[in-house]
This record gives sequence, C-alpha cells and structure tokens, in this order.
Amino acid sequence: MSAELEASAGKAGRKEWWGLVLLVLPSMLLFMMLTILFLAIPHMAAELQPSSTQMLWILDVYGFLMAGFLVTMGTLGDRIGRRRLLVIGAAAFGLVSIAAAYTGDPGLMIVWRAVLGIAAAMQMPATLGLIFAMFHDAKQRGVAIGAWAGGISAGVALGPLLSGLLLEAFSWRATFLVAVPIMAIVVVGAPLLLPEHRDPNAGKLDLLSVGLLLATLLPFVYGVKALAKEESLVVAVVAIAAGVLFGVLFGLRQLRSAAPLLDVRLFANRTVRGALVAFVLAATGLGGVYFLITQYLQLVAGLSPLQAGFAILPAALVLILVSTMSPVLARRIRPGYVIAGGLAVQVVGYLMVTQVGGPAGLALLIAGFVVLYPAVAPSMALTTDLVVGSVPPEKAGAASGLSATASDLGISLGVALIGSIGVAVYRNAMETALPAGLSLDVAAAARDTIDGAIGAAGSLPAELAAPVLESARSAFTEGLNAGAWVAAGIAAVAAVLAAIQLRHVPPTGAATNG
Repeated sequence: MSAELEASAGKAGRKEWWGLVLLVLPSMLLFMMLTILFLAIPHMAAELQPSSTQMLWILDVYGFLMAGFLVTMGTLGDRIGRRRLLVIGAAAFGLVSIAAAYTGDPGLMIVWRAVLGIAAAMQMPATLGLIFAMFHDAKQRGVAIGAWAGGISAGVALGPLLSGLLLEAFSWRATFLVAVPIMAIVVVGAPLLLPEHRDPNAGKLDLLSVGLLLATLLPFVYGVKALAKEESLVVAVVAIAAGVLFGVLFGLRQLRSAAPLLDVRLFANRTVRGALVAFVLAATGLGGVYFLITQYLQLVAGLSPLQAGFAILPAALVLILVSTMSPVLARRIRPGYVIAGGLAVQVVGYLMVTQVGGPAGLALLIAGFVVLYPAVAPSMALTTDLVVGSVPPEKAGAASGLSATASDLGISLGVALIGSIGVAVYRNAMETALPAGLSLDVAAAARDTIDGAIGAAGSLPAELAAPVLESARSAFTEGLNAGAWVAAGIAAVAAVLAAIQLRHVPPTGAATNG
C-alpha cells in the first residue's frame, strides 16, 4: 500500500514513520542531557572549580527548568504550532549548547544549563503532540508512543556511556557540542517530515500559574541543597516552606481555572495518581544514586571516563531489554504488580550498594547497579501507557505531559536530595579525618568536595597527600552508602504504593470488560 493510500485509510505512511524517527532523536538527546554530565563533572570541576552547591545546580537545574516549563510549552505549542515550537527550541538548544561548551565560569554554566532546560521544554511536548497528530490508528499510535518512550529510556541509560566515549577523545566540552548536529537535523528535517499542528481551542497562557510553578520548584530545591550546609538550616527550612506554600497556591489556582496550566484534577484518577507518584519516587532514588555511583567510579575507584562508561554499560543494556519486556509481562500480569516487583528488586540493589567499601567495593558496586538500574524499567516503560490510557481522549495530551514531567522531576530531585545527603555525609566525615599540618585553604577545599580534596592533594608532599586522598575516598564512600539507604527506603515506599494504588488495573492483554 502506498503512503497516500495508507494515509487515506487513516493509517500512517512512510513519511509519518520517518517523522517519528526525527521526533525520537531529540527526545532521546534531551533526556540524555539529564545524565551525560555525570561522568564529565570531575573534569568540569577541575577546570571550572565550582563549589559543591554550584556543582549540584549545574547538574540538575536543567531538569528542574525542563520539568517546570513542560506544561507551559505544551500550551504555547497548541497556540503557535507544535512544529514551529519544536524548531525554535531545537535551534535555541543547539546555539546555547555551543555557548555552554565554551564557558569558563561556573555561575554562567548554571545559567546556560537553565536556558537549555527551557529549550528542552519547548521540544518535548511538541514531540509527543505531533505523534498524536500524525498517528490516528490506535495500534500504530501505540507503537509510536512506545518508540518515543523507548528513546527516552535509552537516552537516560546511555548518557554516561556516550560521555565516557567523548571524554576519552575530547574534553568535557564535547558533552555539550554533541547536541549541535542532532538539533541541526531537527531544524532542517522538521519542515520536510512533520505537519504543523495547532489546537484551535487552546487556552490562554496563564503567566501567573507559570510563575507559581517555578516558585514552587526552585525554592524547594534550593532548600534541599542548603540542608547539606549545617549553617544554612534556617535558610533551608524557610526556602522549603516557601516552595510548599507556592505549591498550594499553584494547586488552588489550577482547580479554579477553566483552562488550567496543569490539570491537577487528573490526580483524582487513581491510576494516574498511583502511576505518577510511584514513577517520581522511583526516578528520585535512581537519579541521586546514579550520580553518586558515576562519581565513585572515577574519583574513588580511579577508572577513566571510558572505563566508567563501560562499567555502567551492562546495567544500561539490561535496562533496555527489561524495558522492552515489561509491556509483554503486563499483558499477563497486572501492571501495578510488574512495577511493584521491579521496585522491590531495586531495593535489593540499593542494599548491595550500602555495603560498598573495602577491596571488593568496585565489584559489589557494579553488581548492585546491574540489579537496581534495570529494575526501574517497568515503571519507565508502563507509566505513560497507564496514565494516557486511563483518561478521556481529550485529556491524553495533558496526561502524557505529566508522565514526561514526572521523569524529569524525579531524576533532578534525586540529584538534589540524595546528592545533598552525600555531600553532607562527606563533609561530616572529613571534619575529623584530615591529617594535621594542612593550610586553612587546603583543608577547606578538601572538606568541601572530593574533587577539591583530589586537587589539593596534588600540591601536597606525598606524606600528606596520601592520607588526604584516603580520607576523601572513605568519606565519599560513606556518602554513597547513606544515599543508597535513602534510595532503598524511597523504592520500598514506591513499590508498596504501586501494588496498592494500581492493583485494580487488569493485565493489558485482558478483555476490555475485565
């Protein structure tokens, strides 16, 4: 059947499938950017010399602003055209990636990462919205959404591996420049392969709601990071309280709005609520521990970026395999039980990481990661279908946007929360671990981050450098262990919630009346 006949029959033709390839590319890249810096951070830290707080902001401000603007940009795309917004976002992302690659100031790097997050938010809702516009046949649309979700999973999984390959041949700046050719393909290919699509009934963009959403996320995250600094306890509590207050105001405004920015009424649906909460919790635990593990591989185990990337590769490959198998399992087993089972296995992996230390530390860490990382795959693979399939068709776009937001928010929150716990434990351990005879500047640098300790040790005589490095590596390992304990608790809660909140959802292969 020709492409024209397929289109006339309501089915997608060759042009639409090539268009899907074009849409999966930026989706994969944008989520890859959540994790691609995990291995690059030590190299960036050596050159830019950020503080521990700046380092965490460089990592996760991208994800928070992407999550904070996803719904906003979805509404904007409905008004001005989704393809147009995709092209604008891709062009902005490519240009800002070049600027970030040649930045030498950590404060400015935070700004560029924030702008990249906004540019990413311009593209993500457009990719999914265009899939809904291009694929009208239910089976084809299911395949297309599955490919889109698979691309996102692959991006998160393979980010550190690509980073390791790039760092082996180039500097950390290449982790930004890799985005440029992909975004150029999107800018050129979108007008050729993708239709323009607008919503004639799109609501007015509520700028006050946009402000309230950002005022919820950013103070809350700032407060979580400030908790790592004991002297900032009052500031941390005030910031977290402010974020919660603005969150309440945001929710009330959405409930009163006829055309809400974020349809919080969807959370009244038990399936939506259960799937999203479980997914956010799972991504939170994983995001933080993933970051700490990549740092351990380089800064404690002494692996090169390429070696660290290959150490992560087995877990990434198993995750991709489990992601493809999860929908198959969900045809015979209730999806909630599949998700809960995966999260229960994840708890086991986290508990293995809590025991990392000593001569067998590296082997145990890799084994634990192979257990815990693929175990999040059922939640990643099934959440979008669960959420979209449980709401009326006219709410499908908003529901799918919530799923993408959950992934961004969870990974970024994990880096902020568990990363801050790791920093706090590291600093506490280093208070009494450093040898005598260090200058005030050297001691302060060593106590702040493990990168600072490694840099300081390079200027010390051997009899002082060795105990500084040993203390820093031991303190970082304690931070990793503590983060894994927290992640295990989070995953256990998520598993129980998934089993309870989603137990009413039948296997996807069951009859519709079942």
